[in-house]
Amino acid sequence: MEQGTLFSIDRSSYTKRMAQNLPVLRASLGVSQANLAEIIGVTRQTLSAAEAGTRELSWGNFISLLFVFTQNEQTLPLLRSLGIYTEELDSMFHITNLKSLREQSSSPKKARERETK
Repeated sequence: MEQGTLFSIDRSSYTKRMAQNLPVLRASLGVSQANLAEIIGVTRQTLSAAEAGTRELSWGNFISLLFVFTQNEQTLPLLRSLGIYTEELDSMFHITNLKSLREQSSSPKKARERETK
């Protein structure tokens, strides 16, 4: 199987899994929606809507939540077992080759340019 890139992963599946499991993750940390919302800089209503499935969790909010939950020894194993923080995603965050990252980030843009011609 070909190694994916941060720009080619199915972000929607990751954000949906995070949103569906936010109540469990929050409970593991002992924080309310309001507390967690304040930590990541969004409103409580934003988290509530994501948990309820009435609003899609943005990729930026996913990344913010992922940072909070990966820094905690109670929630990191949960993220892994729930399929929210996979080995694939983990490897994509360990960027050591900046030239490769630049090439990957320009590839979607180049593809869009080719499509519009």
